[in-house]
Amino acid sequence: MSEEILVNITPPETRVAVVENGVVQEIIIERLERCGLVGNIYKGRICRVLPGMQAAFVDIGLERAAFLHTSDIVGVEGEPRGDQIHDLVSEGDTLVVQVVKDPLGTKGARLTTNISIPSRYLVFMPTLQNTGVSQKIEDEEERRRLRDILQRFVASHAGEGGFIARTAADGITEEALVNDMSFLAKLWADIKERCRGGNHIGLIHEDLPLALRALRDLVGPEVERVRFDSRLTMDKALSFAEQYIPDIRERVEYYQGERPLFDLYGVEEEIQKALQRKVQLKSGGHLVIDQTEAMTTIDVNTGAFVGHRNLEETIFKTNLEAAQAICRQLRLRNLGGIIIIDFIDMTDEDHKRQVLRALEKCLARDHAKTHISEVSSLGLVEMTRKRTRESLEHVLCEPCPCCGGRGTVKTAETTCNEIFREIMREARQFEVETLLVLASQEVIDRLLDEESGHLAELEEFIGKPIKLQAESLYTQEQYDVVLI
Repeated sequence: MSEEILVNITPPETRVAVVENGVVQEIIIERLERCGLVGNIYKGRICRVLPGMQAAFVDIGLERAAFLHTSDIVGVEGEPRGDQIHDLVSEGDTLVVQVVKDPLGTKGARLTTNISIPSRYLVFMPTLQNTGVSQKIEDEEERRRLRDILQRFVASHAGEGGFIARTAADGITEEALVNDMSFLAKLWADIKERCRGGNHIGLIHEDLPLALRALRDLVGPEVERVRFDSRLTMDKALSFAEQYIPDIRERVEYYQGERPLFDLYGVEEEIQKALQRKVQLKSGGHLVIDQTEAMTTIDVNTGAFVGHRNLEETIFKTNLEAAQAICRQLRLRNLGGIIIIDFIDMTDEDHKRQVLRALEKCLARDHAKTHISEVSSLGLVEMTRKRTRESLEHVLCEPCPCCGGRGTVKTAETTCNEIFREIMREARQFEVETLLVLASQEVIDRLLDEESGHLAELEEFIGKPIKLQAESLYTQEQYDVVLI
């Protein structure tokens, strides 16, 4: 599999796209005014303890207080503490915390005291003394080699913390790994030193900007090249690579073509498609994706695909194609939390197993952690995908001012009926000469046309004239009845 990383830079925004075999699989966007907080380390102060939720709110210097659950407070051996929240923290306490989930909607950031600091090949865990190896490194001999290297370093630096070898550590020399461990240990010593400085609340250590995080976290052996459309950012990336990841330096290049980089690979078009509810499948079927605050639902439909043999074959093939498309859409849209997939009902048990296996196989390439349940009696697949940052839709869009995010608005007929009821209400309560209705052009047009007979009857009933005035800034749901 060939893979490319594209990095598009404009002054207020950095965008990274992951392209596999010419197909866009993932898009990450970071804006200067709203940089992601995941990985940042703060010194915070407990501002409120919530025994009923076994949690606390922590002031870390942001607009909203962050959230710390008792399960995210670790003891001296790095294990989660099972105690009650009021036994662990009190209002006014200061502590060092790390953001594990960005603020989402109205919720503050999610915190942990189990600090982890990543490098290219390793993750340093100051609260642990043991070592581990990524599950994605399957070769047992390589796993033993890596574990031996990590354990020797930890034994010679007792008390400084533990390490986990990332997937990128596969085949890396002992010297490179030891350099990484020494760098991380020194970085943690600097962070601890900054923590000692008085009662200052706020940021202690900030994770890398997106362009450099992409080099650290996304570039594996399968990545053929990383293309930047900004020479300044590429120079920074080259300096970073030379210091920390010299083996990928040759794959970093500057794109200077006349056509915009994201246009060349069709990324702009994919971003627009990823904001739509409907996703077309090659077979003629389609997905309908609805993102709500509680969960995301995905409905699979056969659409125009009728198959060549029988209905069961048609359903099976559509579901197989949908499984692959769903995995791509989850990454592309960065959908997280609870996800409910309504595959088309299958009667063949083997078909159900194959569709689930196809879903699991595609999700294996996802960087985010996922968990899938079996097909329920209603034919639904429940799954979760770890959410650490806002979805693509939440980054790029805001709720519609007309419908308030519902996705629908009241019809002009409904608004006319509400206006009639409001006129009756006003006429009974107040002595007036005339009533003036202010509404959108669509509603005024309907009052003058389809509803003109009802309007005349209403004027006769209340014995007062009703005037109409169109307001260009009103939505179809808005209206005012003014007494003159």
